[in-house]
Amino acid sequence: MPTGIDRVELAYAEHLVATQTDHASFVGMLSWGRFGLLSRPRAQALIAALALVWRSDPPDPDAVRNAAAAARALRFERLWRGGLGLRADLARGDAPPVYLHVSHQRLERAVLIERLKRNAGARFVCMVHDLLPLEFPEYVRPGHDARHVQRMTTVARFADAVIVNSAATRNALQRFLDSFGRSPPVLVAPLGVDVAAAVEPADAELARPAGAPYFVCVGTIEPRKNHLLLLNVWRRLASEFGAAAPRLVLVGQRGWENEQVIDMIERSPSIRGLVEERNSLSDPAMAHLLAGASAALVPSFGEGYGLPLVEALALGVPALCSDLPAFQEVAGGVAEFLDPLDGPAWRTAILDYARPGSPRRAAQCARIATWRRPTWSAHFAAVDALIERVAAVSA
Repeated sequence: MPTGIDRVELAYAEHLVATQTDHASFVGMLSWGRFGLLSRPRAQALIAALALVWRSDPPDPDAVRNAAAAARALRFERLWRGGLGLRADLARGDAPPVYLHVSHQRLERAVLIERLKRNAGARFVCMVHDLLPLEFPEYVRPGHDARHVQRMTTVARFADAVIVNSAATRNALQRFLDSFGRSPPVLVAPLGVDVAAAVEPADAELARPAGAPYFVCVGTIEPRKNHLLLLNVWRRLASEFGAAAPRLVLVGQRGWENEQVIDMIERSPSIRGLVEERNSLSDPAMAHLLAGASAALVPSFGEGYGLPLVEALALGVPALCSDLPAFQEVAGGVAEFLDPLDGPAWRTAILDYARPGSPRRAAQCARIATWRRPTWSAHFAAVDALIERVAAVSA
């Protein structure tokens, strides 16, 4: 199943395929330090197959096979054509090429980008999703903070423009850019959200919890997401209400540095039957689950944007979330904001939202009705204009 950044990459790929028929090319990075041009039909086949796998429930077996076959073909082609195909492709254009990179992956390989800018006169436009490994190194794998410094250094040295998902990310990035004495244009473009059709999962065991109100927390199980707070709240609810306590569904893959959380999920007898883990829901199945929840819970310690929060609100589902600048940007005046360390406040809010006819929940639902969700069309209108401006600037 895709991560949040995977979803963003897919949205960009689909946008480029749909709107830049004659102008967009796809490249892959070679292990020995070169870009290799990829066949557009094969790249499009991979994009279409991945979209079908991620958005169908259950995943279409033919689409899974097609995605695997397209990936194998692209890996072989990248090795076979190497940089020769790319040089020929770049030589055909009159305007300077723009290299667009919307993931953090491989940004640490600055030499490739520097060489592309030098040899082809390319402009470099990238997306920065967050600087959380620099701000909260204690929440990432050992060494990942140093790698992120490398990635942001590439951005600071070579970017001709940067796309960010929020003003909170822009402010964090600007502090880093200032240390390098560079100020490339930084575009704040909130990420769009596609509301998946809520489809009952094919697997009956993945249906909505029955018999009690339930809450959903979407996100990789890792320390920054603060699952431990919720599990401790649920242990308290279990001691107070027993089997009548509301349910909690954790949606997301298991990440890193999460031993205590996993131990509680697997070994704590008090929350057994009240807390369940679902690691690989399709988009339609997750929409179905979220749509029936009393609220989405987002108790993170730090975020650059917060796609699960936006997706919940887009489905009309109330949200209880941490009081973070990024969350205030996308859901200010709508969601309820709580201190991520204040367990009693979360317990009280959860019980309020679980009550039938909850006035507190109804008030947020009324606020959601006035909320305008961010759209991909607005995002790409701003991004396309930025790329045009970057391409028009003289070297």
